[in-house]
Amino acid sequence: MIIGVPKEIKTNENRVALTPAGALELTKRNHKVYVQSTAGVGSGFPDAEYQAAGAEILPTIEEVYGIAEMIIKVKEPIESEYPLIRKGQLLFTYFHFASYEPLTHAMIKSGAVCLAYETVELPDRSLPLLVPMSEVAGRMAIQEGAKYLEKHAKGRGVLLGGVPGVEPGRVLILGGGIVGTQAAKMAAGLGAQVTILDINLNRLRELADIMPANVNTVYSNEYNIRRLIKDSDLIVGAVLIPGAKAPNLITRDMLKQMKPGSVLVDVAVDQGGCIETCTPTTHEDPIFIIDEVVHYCVANMPGAVPYTSTIALTNATLPYAIQLADKGWEKACRDNHPLKLGLNVVDGKVVYKAVAEAFGLPLEDVNAVL
Repeated sequence: MIIGVPKEIKTNENRVALTPAGALELTKRNHKVYVQSTAGVGSGFPDAEYQAAGAEILPTIEEVYGIAEMIIKVKEPIESEYPLIRKGQLLFTYFHFASYEPLTHAMIKSGAVCLAYETVELPDRSLPLLVPMSEVAGRMAIQEGAKYLEKHAKGRGVLLGGVPGVEPGRVLILGGGIVGTQAAKMAAGLGAQVTILDINLNRLRELADIMPANVNTVYSNEYNIRRLIKDSDLIVGAVLIPGAKAPNLITRDMLKQMKPGSVLVDVAVDQGGCIETCTPTTHEDPIFIIDEVVHYCVANMPGAVPYTSTIALTNATLPYAIQLADKGWEKACRDNHPLKLGLNVVDGKVVYKAVAEAFGLPLEDVNAVL
């Protein structure tokens, strides 16, 4: 198969979809890998490393899209890429369709095969291609939240870990999944008082068993959220419904109950956000303030640590990319049910239920397109 790796062009996105090590695994199997010039530089991988791994370098994004049967990316295509995508071309990337209707319609119009990292799902309901970036984003949520709690950054001026004689900051985490768990580990390690909310009692039991003494678990409902936000210095939104828009757990009216200078970090913002007042921001301009509450809503948080993120992402996606390249997408998806669940839009048809429901579009049985 001919595989293309374009340079990411979303603002401040320095990740690349494939490391030189990943390129080598594909070329060893006699697949052709074309990488856009400087695509890996932001992650610390120069063109020469890809060439040494057997990949070929192409100077422009147009050439990469033009030659490739499968495009491997990190972020969803943006408007300038839409015309480059061909009917029948396989795109393997994060799409988050349910949070952006124009992208959905553009991919329907293109006739491409859109296989989304975020909806590849194992029998235990885990999301193997979302996990590595969720781990990075969860840890970064505390790192960034702690920074914006500093007074010069418009925050309350709170040190999360406190010092002897001064109580530590309070961190509230909405969701006990991968993001929430990693955020809790980081916050607890700094010495903060941490509370995790979730609606899954079994998950809360697991977290109560494995977390240190400065982490508490509480069942998530509106009453408890309203009660806990009043005393929280940092709140992390870490709620995910696979392939669907995240629910709004913190509404605009709740901000008035929060402390001035407290910080909200909505990790779910690229899936629509779980905080009503959050809209996507960038690494260049990451925060805004509403009702004296600092909002950090960067939609590609792992892009700030691209070396770590790129390696972690390739570790997870490469086995699936190899299957797609070796077998072709149809046979690979027939043979691998988790991979089949990654299909969202195929040949102009929506085949993923949550995407169809998000925009009132007709849903085609995925088996019919296979």
